[in-house]
Parts: sequence; structure tokens; C-alpha cells
Amino acid sequence: MLSLVELERVVRALEQRWVGGRVERWVEPDPGRICVSLYRRDGELQRKAVLDLDARPDVAHLGELPRMPAAPDALPAFSAYLRAHLSRARLEAARLRGGDRQLVLRFTAEEGAFELVLSIFGRKSNLYLLDAEGRLLLALRPLRDTRTELAPGRPYTDPASGPPRRGDDRFSEVDDAELLVRIGERYSGERVEQSTGDDRRTLLAVLRKERKAAERRIERIEEELREADEVGTLERHGELLKANLAKVVPGAATVTVADFETGLPVEIALDPKLPARQNLEALFKRYQKLIRRLTKAGGQIDAARESLAGLVALEAEIEAADGAGLEAILARESVGRLLGRAGEGRIARDSLASGRGPGAAAAGEGKGAGASGPAPRAKPSLPAAYRDRPRRLHPRRYATAAGLEIWVGRSDDANDFLTTRLARGKDLFFHLAGAPGSHVILRTEGRDDPPSEAILDACELAVHFSKQKNAGSAEVHVVPIKNVKKPRGAKPGLVYVTGGRSLHLRREAARLERILAARIEDGGSDA
Repeated sequence: MLSLVELERVVRALEQRWVGGRVERWVEPDPGRICVSLYRRDGELQRKAVLDLDARPDVAHLGELPRMPAAPDALPAFSAYLRAHLSRARLEAARLRGGDRQLVLRFTAEEGAFELVLSIFGRKSNLYLLDAEGRLLLALRPLRDTRTELAPGRPYTDPASGPPRRGDDRFSEVDDAELLVRIGERYSGERVEQSTGDDRRTLLAVLRKERKAAERRIERIEEELREADEVGTLERHGELLKANLAKVVPGAATVTVADFETGLPVEIALDPKLPARQNLEALFKRYQKLIRRLTKAGGQIDAARESLAGLVALEAEIEAADGAGLEAILARESVGRLLGRAGEGRIARDSLASGRGPGAAAAGEGKGAGASGPAPRAKPSLPAAYRDRPRRLHPRRYATAAGLEIWVGRSDDANDFLTTRLARGKDLFFHLAGAPGSHVILRTEGRDDPPSEAILDACELAVHFSKQKNAGSAEVHVVPIKNVKKPRGAKPGLVYVTGGRSLHLRREAARLERILAARIEDGGSDA
């Protein structure tokens, strides 16, 4: 991460080169990292740059990139808010706050002034968005992981810390004009190394899980093969019983007969509820079933052992591979399928999209990026909760300033699906008493006390998507999802609730406009 003396130089570089520039686009390529493209006109000359604001521990910095990184499939909440409120904003100033490692970028937009505060304090590093009065609007990383004393809607305060250490200037030989580019280059390399290490750990974790599953499968098949001795016993008992049906006493649990070869007595277990003929049929049915199982197991054991050997060899190969070798492994179709089954298919996709994989094209965007044009964008991914469901059941999604999502049903059937299948845990249900409308769910992510701003956002959407959408005020009922029930046989969209509380909502046009602008697009049409 950058030292205090390096941040002082970053401020000077920003003032010289990019203060006065306008925002083109915000992208959140990775959790904990925001990129913004700026353009600035100096006379007839127009310059462009991509500033990388990274708030992740150990690599927190601000640098300049040669091109905008590829955007994620789904629009995260922080960047959604920036796009809604700071598009076309002007960078007015750059400064340090509190004489410590807090880099402040001040923007002016149509709605007024905003400040981005890049706070670089090791594992507590974060990026905060403040309003014109210095109140915290939202944080890029969770506050519980960085500064629990802060809360959205309250004034931002500097962290309590000792006298700042200036640290070393690792870029002392670099001119201020080139400083941001050199910082971007340095941390891009570190980010690739860190990402490679993360990919290696994830790959090995997936492989170990697959190897244990393969070992259990082999044990199960071998256990089935050990039942081969029972096949001969069942066959012999069946032939003996067939020849001695007349000796079976009705209701008896066993019958004893003489073995054909040895003449020794053999006891055969019977079902006393069945007559002799049905006992014989049941015995031969068990025999045939066991034969089929053994035949199947015999054909599977070699393939299972070969699969296990392949996993062990791949694990050793990954542990020994360097960065380029690991990317070659990630590019294999078989590894992609393996990661996909484990829910980690994004690793292989991200490797290629970022240009780290063999033969991968650079993810350039925009004019002047030095690329031949933007790569085709994949269709945005959907939440796993409804990914395989028909489009008509997908809810509308909105990002709150607090980083939570609000889901809104599109129809009666979609309302049922949202409320009875998608909502869970500590999610909250919103509806208007006596007024039909869409079901609205605030996804609380397990929180007992979701931010009040998120609750008010959900109330606004509940009124907007109801028959009272033009009302100046409304009574909105809020209830935990566990208290929402659907009567048996009720028509689609009809539920009943118990408990909860009512909120008197005074409509705010600005709030409604903001939350509607923070729509998260799933891709496809709304049909």
C-alpha cells in the first residue's frame, strides 16, 4: 500500500494532470476496487486516463491504468450508485485529510458535491463516499471489516490513530508526471501475483474436495464388489428353495433343507407373510438386483480409480506450476468444467477476461485505449437463487446506498415465487395495507438491524409499484419474511402476514429517483 509521502506526491500529480477532468465511466472490476475514466481538455488537446482506486488490504493505492478493466457481469451496489449520481461529474480537487493516509477526491455533479475518501490503513483500508455535508453515504468494503464506529447517514470522522509515519518513497526516481502510471504498473503486477495465489489456493481446495469425493466413491464401489460372495449364496438358496417348496410351512420364518452336494442342512430365511412361491420370487429378485449392481460396479471401478489418479496428478501439477503454467491449466476445458461444478467457474473466465490467460486479448475499452475495440460482453449473470427459472419469475433488483438489494415482483406468479421461494432468513417483506401491488423484499444478508435508509428505499418502491403510486404519503407494513404465509389454494400473489410494524412514509421524489436509477440489470428483456 502507498505510504504517506507517496500519497502527498499522488495529490500533486492529480492536481497537475487530472483535477478539472470529467468522469466518463465508473467500473467496479473487483470487490474493494473502483476504476474511473476521466477526460480533460487542455486547449485543443483532450487527454484521457483511467484512475484505479484500490482499497484492498496490502495493495491499497491510487494509480493510473492504460485501459479500463472489464466490468463484472452484475452491477455492484457501490458502482451503481456512482453511475447514478456522479456520471459526468467534475473532479474539483485532491487533498489529504487529517494529515494522514486519507486521499480525498472532491467531485461536483448535478446533485451537488461529493467526496471519495480513499483511506489507506492496512486491513482497515476502505473507500468512502461522502455527501456535501460530510455524511457517509456508503462504503466500498463492509464497515464491519474496517471501521465499525461509522454508519451511513452519519458524519464521517477520521480514524483514531497515533502520529502518522511518513514512510518511504519507492518512486523517488520517477517524475511526478509519470508517478501515477508507475504506481499503476507496480500494483498491477502485484495484483496479478496476488490473484494467481488466490486462484492456486481455490483450485487446490476444489481439487482436494473432488479427490475426497472420488476416494469415497471408490470405497463405495469396492464395498459393493465385496458383496460378490452373497451372489453365490442367493443363487444356491434359490435353487434349493425351488426344489423344496413343498416343505415350506405357511407362516414359517425359515425352512431347513439338505444341500445338493454336501447333504448338510441349509437354513433359508423366509418372509412369514408370503406364501412359498412368492418367497422364491423375492429371493430370485434380490439375486438379479445384486447381479446388476455388481455388473455396474465392476464397470465403474477402473474409471473411478483412473479419475482419482488424474486428480492427484493435477493437484501436484498445480502446486508446482508458475504463474504462466497456472494460467495454462486454467485454460483447459476439463479444469473449467471442474471449477464450474464447484461453483468457481468465474476463476477461469476472469483469467481470460483480464488478459492473464494464454492468448487472451486485452480487455480494452473506449477510444485511445490502444486496443482494437471492446471485447464482446457476456450476458450478465443472474443470482443463483433464480438463474434457471423462467424470465417471467425474475424479480426487479435495486441497489441501496447501504449495499443491500431490494427485489420487486413483476406479476402475481412472480410475487408468489419471490415471497415463498426466494426470500429467506431475516429478509423483510413490504406491502401497503388495502392496496394491491408488487411484493417487495429487502435482502438483509442476515442483519438484525438493516440500515434505516435501506428500509425507506424499500418503502418507496412498495408504494411506487402499487395502486397508490401517486400518493404523497402512505402506510407501509414491514414484516419479517418468516411471518408471511400463503394460504393453501389461494390465488397467485395472495399472502397473509402476522406481526411486523407500520411505517408512515412521506414520499420523497429524490429518494425514489435515486433508487430507481440504481436498478441492477440482469440482462434480457422485462417481458
